[in-house]
Amino acid sequence: MIFLNLHNFYKKYKIHLIVWSVYIIYEVIIAGLINNIFGQVGSYVLFYFVNISIFYIHAYFFNILLENKKLSFKIIGIPFLIFAEIAFYTLLVYCLQLLFIKLHFIHRTDFPVIDKDYIARCVFRSLLFIGFSTGYVYIMKSFEDRKRVEALERQSLVTQIEKQALENDLVNSQNNYLRSQINPHFLFNTLNFIYNDARKKAPMAADAIMNLAEMMRYALKRPEASEMVPLSEEVEQIEHLINLHKLRTANTINLELEVKGDLFGLRFPPLILLTLIENIFKHGNVSHSTQPALIKINYENNHLSIKTINMINDVKSKPGESHHVGVENIGKRLNNFYKEACEFKFYQDPLNRYITEIDVDVINPLANLNTSRLT
Repeated sequence: MIFLNLHNFYKKYKIHLIVWSVYIIYEVIIAGLINNIFGQVGSYVLFYFVNISIFYIHAYFFNILLENKKLSFKIIGIPFLIFAEIAFYTLLVYCLQLLFIKLHFIHRTDFPVIDKDYIARCVFRSLLFIGFSTGYVYIMKSFEDRKRVEALERQSLVTQIEKQALENDLVNSQNNYLRSQINPHFLFNTLNFIYNDARKKAPMAADAIMNLAEMMRYALKRPEASEMVPLSEEVEQIEHLINLHKLRTANTINLELEVKGDLFGLRFPPLILLTLIENIFKHGNVSHSTQPALIKINYENNHLSIKTINMINDVKSKPGESHHVGVENIGKRLNNFYKEACEFKFYQDPLNRYITEIDVDVINPLANLNTSRLT
């Protein structure tokens, strides 16, 4: 039991024991070499017992003073504490010297005398260890403050992660709920029936139904937000969206889609292109006779370039609406997928045209077929 207690004590105060041992050995050797004489063991025991005691006594009371919130208490208390500790140190050293001499732990014929030299030595020695103790208290407090800050940061991070997880669960639950309300087989069978029935009587309406059905089919099977999809499928959805608007406006829109390069195997974050095209229809002038809206997709030498150009609609948007709706989100998503490998710009030129540009360096597009992110 005693051995276990000693072992626990050593583990708890191991650093203190090592530091004091090194300090005492160092000081004894240096003092002995300077004076060319080593003192009695009893003298070393006495003085280092008092020195170590004043070190921890000062640390204890000084820490209490620092924790007190009253400034006046600290201003008065700290000088009083130091004065009391110096007096206590001087008196304790003198009393212990008398005791050790009587017990023959220290061998000397005369008794110590309290004079100026004696008091000066005690003041110097006590202030030395009071200074060490003060530094020790501030160092320990800095460690405690650092641990407290790290604990708060960890707690804040855990809270943010939990909050994000709850938000993701809510979004997933909402998506799952909305999707569960629609039976895909019933929906598409019904649309197919309407399409077949309308194909002979109203070909334009039938085409609109078919385009809408394809877009809904794509939306229902779209992947998670962190996954990429074939770029060719996104282009196909753009074509469906353009066709729907042409049918709705009796083919009066002036918009051109230009695709260059082989997009096979090339994957891209979902719904980014659709967001850009929806912004064109929502905020742009797509019926300008001489300035068509342009969608240019070019893939060459592992470099993907996507550019949209459209005249800005002269009609003011409704309050709360902006051409930038969703654009900032596109920038964040592109940065999340591609980091520094992608550049995204959007601006208005002197011709009152709104332009967006996406430039991506794709190292190996075929490697993306089985991955969800570009690394």
